Amino acid sequence: MYQYSTSGVCAQNIEFDIVDNKVVNVRFLGGCNGNLQGISRLIEGMDVQDVIERLSGLECGFKSTSCPDQLAQALKVAMEKAVD
Repeated sequence: MYQYSTSGVCAQNIEFDIVDNKVVNVRFLGGCNGNLQGISRLIEGMDVQDVIERLSGLECGFKSTSCPDQLAQALKVAMEKAVD
């Protein structure tokens, strides 16, 4: 299980697993519960790179990031650690 502390959004933490290069078991702590559950279910089983491409750069209101963008950042970090 990967854990990522978010920055600049309502959710404080994101937990997820990567199995066979697929994103599974995504959970957000805090944030807009219904929306984040929806995002989690929509990306369940998707390829990591596809999720990163779709969610990177999304903004929330006046913020330069969003919970989906933070998930993309978390996945990037996890992939970098997996290579090391």
